Amino acid sequence: MINTVLSVDQLTQVVPIGQSDRTTTILKNISFKVQKGELVSIVGPSGSGKSTLLYSISRITRPTSGTVTIAGVNPYQLKPNQLAAFRRQIIGFIFQQYNLIQSLPVFENIVIQQRLSHQQPKRSEIEQLLTKLNFAGQIDGAVETLSGGEQQKVAIARTILTDCDVLFADEPTGALDSVSKSIIFTYFKEMVAKGKTVIMVTHDIELASQTDRAIVLKDGQVQQIVPEPSLEAIYAALDKVV
Repeated sequence: MINTVLSVDQLTQVVPIGQSDRTTTILKNISFKVQKGELVSIVGPSGSGKSTLLYSISRITRPTSGTVTIAGVNPYQLKPNQLAAFRRQIIGFIFQQYNLIQSLPVFENIVIQQRLSHQQPKRSEIEQLLTKLNFAGQIDGAVETLSGGEQQKVAIARTILTDCDVLFADEPTGALDSVSKSIIFTYFKEMVAKGKTVIMVTHDIELASQTDRAIVLKDGQVQQIVPEPSLEAIYAALDKVV
């Protein structure tokens, strides 16, 4: 049975321009569905609305119009206490800018969501996860001393540890070397093999060609959805949007 985990219907995002009364439309009438256990990439030229779309479908930025349903729930209709539980149990987000607390050590950044949920972190589990992610820093070291790539791994580990059903990732491999990028992407594929769902914004067309589907954006609209994408198919779709 097909199990739709994310449904986006006629989503539009309009934002003001500076302090004026003028507005600009970032996303326009976007509709698509994602099934449980899919790894979906969102690609497109710079300024096409990729990150805005990810924020709008993950309950970070409320869309101007349209509907979003995650696991049968419209997250924008949840009350604060319901939303907190929904975020703990269902969705996770990997930010492009990491969103780490620089003054805290690596370990505390990773377990912060567990502590907020009154769970007892297991240091051995976190050490194993960091090893699997090819983390080169010290687990008790300060985040602010890490390179961008190592900070990105901390942010990824923090989200993975929540064991979310639906993972949204904004350029999750952007700061990583080729070896670490491959390791992280392999982990994502392992997640979907276990029934999790990953929706990833990426500028890396090689990675996008290894996903189940690629959603190609142009000027805030879905130009094409490429099933079982290859490098050639994605480049052909992108050529149409340039």
